[in-house]
Amino acid sequence: MQIRTPACRTGRPRSAAADTAILAATREALVELGWSKLTLGDVATRAGVAKTTLYRRWAGKNELVVDAVAELFGELELPDRGSLAADIEGVVLQFAAILARPEAKSGLMAAVAESTRDDALRERIRASIVDPQKDLVLEGRARAQARGELPPQTDPAEAARTVDLIFDVVAGAVVHRTLVSAEPADEEWVRSFTRVLLLGLTASTGPSEETGPFEDLPGEHV
Repeated sequence: MQIRTPACRTGRPRSAAADTAILAATREALVELGWSKLTLGDVATRAGVAKTTLYRRWAGKNELVVDAVAELFGELELPDRGSLAADIEGVVLQFAAILARPEAKSGLMAAVAESTRDDALRERIRASIVDPQKDLVLEGRARAQARGELPPQTDPAEAARTVDLIFDVVAGAVVHRTLVSAEPADEEWVRSFTRVLLLGLTASTGPSEETGPFEDLPGEHV
């Protein structure tokens, strides 16, 4: 998945190696110093570049931190494991593993906190982190529809609302579990979460021994 980065300014071509070093140094500084003490000068020193190199790429700390965090979430991929339930489990486990990393915890929580009083930062988080992950929801839904696991949605507005809702439910649950409650999103939790997501709260609390955990998942219940 490609990460959305600021538009290149005129002048010397950007160095991919420098970008990688700068974003890695930003995440390292976040873990060690926290948002409030992180400075572009410290990041430049850690990355082995001039401070002017950072300013040619990022207008300030907010933009830099969001892009550093976005690079981590750019590692997310939707696995094709043969069924909607298995695909959801696979991507949620990846998401939880990323959130468990100290640099993701520090960067995401700090950026979200700052964005409560900075509309431009909130928009950058949406464009650089949230929207690319919604693309995974679109991919997963299309795959499930092709398998016949989900019905098609012909109304674009309704389809967009569905994607937003799925993303909000998945991201909200995993972020709360890992960052707020500080509990593990392990395979057992992910499996239970996926069952509730697909069957809803009226489903039985446990799988039957005869049918297995997801053999009774009709598409019309989703």
